[in-house]
Amino acid sequence: MTPRSLPKSPAPHRVVALLRPPQAPFPLACATEVFGDHGPAVPARYAFELCTEHPGPVRTRAGYDMVVTTGLEALERADTVLVPGWHQPPGTEAPPAVVAAIREAHRGGARIVGLCSGAFLLAAAGLLDGRRAATHWARASELATRFPQVRVDPAVLYVDHGDVATSAGSAAGVDLCLHLVSSDQGAAYAMRVARQLVMPPHREGCQLQYAELPTSGPVADSLAPLLEWLSGRLDQPVSVAEMAVRSQVSARTLTRRFAEQLGISPGRWLLDRRIAATRALLEETDLSVETIASRVGLSSAVNLRRRFHEALRTTPAAYRRAFRAERAG
Repeated sequence: MTPRSLPKSPAPHRVVALLRPPQAPFPLACATEVFGDHGPAVPARYAFELCTEHPGPVRTRAGYDMVVTTGLEALERADTVLVPGWHQPPGTEAPPAVVAAIREAHRGGARIVGLCSGAFLLAAAGLLDGRRAATHWARASELATRFPQVRVDPAVLYVDHGDVATSAGSAAGVDLCLHLVSSDQGAAYAMRVARQLVMPPHREGCQLQYAELPTSGPVADSLAPLLEWLSGRLDQPVSVAEMAVRSQVSARTLTRRFAEQLGISPGRWLLDRRIAATRALLEETDLSVETIASRVGLSSAVNLRRRFHEALRTTPAAYRRAFRAERAG
């Protein structure tokens, strides 16, 4: 099943967050910040609302209550159902009415998204059977034990199957939400949202949830300053040796840090950023492929077309036509 396509009319894509007491505030805040109102700087393309099984006060894990006035009927009109965490006492089952509502929404074409422990509800509904899924690394073993039919990946940030998606804990929820926005609305719009949130460069789902701490010796320095530096120089050729000089380490050490902290190589990370910048320019400008190649540091139109096709299985021209046809529709 594929997720319900975005509306061709001005009506926004409706995201409904399903809450359960005690609700974890942070994953809900992640979704709210991405899919909520960003003011005049970012055109509104989503409508965000909350629902719960029993409308009224919903206790949070932060010690305050939220008043949620909408029940499970909201899922019937959702394009995306989002479960921002799911606390379930040991030995208990998910409420049958909630499981039935999630299944019905999925059958109706809604995309179902579980942030952090929200994957447990998706698993209880049978939506992850035989599929890879992510959750917070500290709860990955529990998810795998309770639902052995789910292929739990304890390392990745998120997994997106199109109709169903799951993320790891904490800020990985933002990464998944921005990934969904990029899939729905294009890379340029997702970049606008990320800028409003003052977010660092978007992380791909295959990246690691966290870096293993060494058993002895100093903890490796964060790559964040280097990644920011690289993001501002996409139009320039940068080698691993130059990255290493910038970081004041050897090329071998830098490559190891990328593998430990991000799960990918320096070259792969940089190429992903160049492809994302290419998508944004194809979506928002009429620049030629040759000019775009120069701006994103891919040296030539031939190289850009080859790299773009390897990443997205389409050509820059076809991508531009398809994106603009959808937006015009």
